[in-house]
Amino acid sequence: MPARSPKRHPTMADVAARAGVSHQTVSRVINNAPSVRPETASRVQAAIVDLGYRPNRSARLLASKHSRLIGVATWGTSHHGPQQVLLALDAAARRVGYRLAVSTLHALTEEDTREGVEELLQLGVEAVVLIIPHESMLRFAKSADLEVPTVVVEGDLSRLPLTVGIDNVQGGQLATRHLLELGHRTVVHVAGPPGWAEASARVDGWRLELEAWGREVPPLRWGGDWSARSGYDAGVSLARDPDVTAIFAANDQMAMGVNAALREAGRRIPDDVSIVGFDDLPESAYLDPPLTSVRQDFVELGVRAMSVLERALAGEREASVDLVPTTLVVRSSTSSPRVPVT
Repeated sequence: MPARSPKRHPTMADVAARAGVSHQTVSRVINNAPSVRPETASRVQAAIVDLGYRPNRSARLLASKHSRLIGVATWGTSHHGPQQVLLALDAAARRVGYRLAVSTLHALTEEDTREGVEELLQLGVEAVVLIIPHESMLRFAKSADLEVPTVVVEGDLSRLPLTVGIDNVQGGQLATRHLLELGHRTVVHVAGPPGWAEASARVDGWRLELEAWGREVPPLRWGGDWSARSGYDAGVSLARDPDVTAIFAANDQMAMGVNAALREAGRRIPDDVSIVGFDDLPESAYLDPPLTSVRQDFVELGVRAMSVLERALAGEREASVDLVPTTLVVRSSTSSPRVPVT
């Protein structure tokens, strides 16, 4: 039995023949040129659908001299924050006709970052985004001369040009203020890892709010690595201190670990200890008890990041936007202390 010849993919010439137009007209329709009459464009689009034609993207890029690609270097996409930022940026980029090329880093080093960015540049990206919220990445972004606009997302929260981020200081203040308004004397903070811009900003917000209320600022004796396990380890120690009535954890996963350790030690949530997390993970509403948490608007973050990118690509060297504000989602893990502050 003779072998079947491979199915031939339809070409632009096939579309032109089906629609009764020239090759150039099909090209103009595919590239959304305004010079094509609506009825002609409709006929070409119908032919594309009928034939199942897929434009040769590589050829289009060569013809246009623009890749319409944004390169993204990110680390730890299993972490909630970077993952949500990447998804939000992808959605915002697609709305304005761009696509993302992603390089995932496996170590937080300048060498790995440089290699990842070089891979992206070889693809012909028009700009680079760093979604690596660590101080070392900010140094890289400031020192590297990539010859394309470079935007830092969540790595620098100081409103510098070509940076975009969530207002983590404001989020830390919201969490701390909520617990103080409930009547707690002070708030213990279980911080994220050192060197992370988000962790540092949440510490700053916690400390600023306590100082604004004239309350004791407990020492930062407990830190974590964003994991539930590290929160659990901190919670084991905190459970031994009967004076602890309110805890603000730097993210929801650590808050879950704190919760588990306190409950194991017989401390009731929120009767004995109130807990606030940060991120508002989808599962946080279904914990026992449901977790009060600071919500980040990642969709808006993606929109603002793309806005900065578009302005930078248009030649604006100092493009900047405000930090994205957070909101507090109050659930059953927080309440007034059993013995009110006098």
